[in-house]
Amino acid sequence: MTAHTGSGLLAEVTRGKQVESRHLGRAVVVDADGSVVWSCGDVDAAVFPRSTVKSLLAIELVESGAADRLGLSDEALALACASHNGEEAHARVAASMLAAVGRDVAALECGTHWPTYEPAARALAAAHQSACPLHNNCSGKHAGLICLACDQGVDPVGYIDPAHEIQRRVTDVLASMTQTPHTDANRGTDGCSMPTYAVPLKALAHGFARFGSGVGLSSERAKATQRLREAVAAHPFMVAGTGRYDTTVMNNFETRAFIKMGAEGVMIAALPEQGLGFAIKTDDGANRAAEVAMSALLHHFGGESLCRTAKDHAIFAETKTQTLRNWQGVTVGEIRAALTI
Repeated sequence: MTAHTGSGLLAEVTRGKQVESRHLGRAVVVDADGSVVWSCGDVDAAVFPRSTVKSLLAIELVESGAADRLGLSDEALALACASHNGEEAHARVAASMLAAVGRDVAALECGTHWPTYEPAARALAAAHQSACPLHNNCSGKHAGLICLACDQGVDPVGYIDPAHEIQRRVTDVLASMTQTPHTDANRGTDGCSMPTYAVPLKALAHGFARFGSGVGLSSERAKATQRLREAVAAHPFMVAGTGRYDTTVMNNFETRAFIKMGAEGVMIAALPEQGLGFAIKTDDGANRAAEVAMSALLHHFGGESLCRTAKDHAIFAETKTQTLRNWQGVTVGEIRAALTI
């Protein structure tokens, strides 16, 4: 195990033959028993996981039996784990989740923003339509909580409040999976108005080692996490969308890798067959640095069981060193992983 304090170099950005920028941060690989396999920087310091934990928040939807009783599709379960682009398919599936419990867009408490995928936003504007909460990148997570509340006979109004019964239930799952207390002391508010709880980066990675492997989980919870992983593997588009790192990588590796980007340069991954969990936090919040660093780690620690074909290796070659082009399409440099593994 390699251990460091403070922050380490995660990625470099070049222009021509010179390094123009450097991204510092922390990263850690943890096995299902909680042992650190590799680390860079202070991985005991707490970070807000942001959207990386959406799949953990969706566990109760499956484990409780609500997903089955409501007849939610695998697309819907994948969307419950998503930070999506707000493309037409994402909005459609979110609406179908609400319809399953007799609700509509008015039930969502995530707020409204335009689709983050520019062509989708342009298409809405061209059709003289406005964005609505269904286009919010978190609408699937929120629809999942509304579904859970209605299935359990709980009024979903105010479900984003930390004191709401459904919020307390999913927060208990977060605390259990990461083995870290989730209290007022480490709580903040996410961009979609849901609570977000700061946890050590190492604990976040351990939570996803357990999510991927089922080690240390009850049989029912292990079945729930497996079902969520399989739903995401079957519908990786729902988790992110066109041109997104998460979708690109999982579309190739299916159930062999689970990956989720969060805001402010936080990213997690799980390799179920290896029983490993990964977590990255860039100091400057740059997602581009987290992407190339994650590809380098997955490629290194995944080994031959993850990368079975030339295409598998090519995916990581393309994503751990990404070409930078200017507005005329001219190659001007690259962003590349700079971890010492």
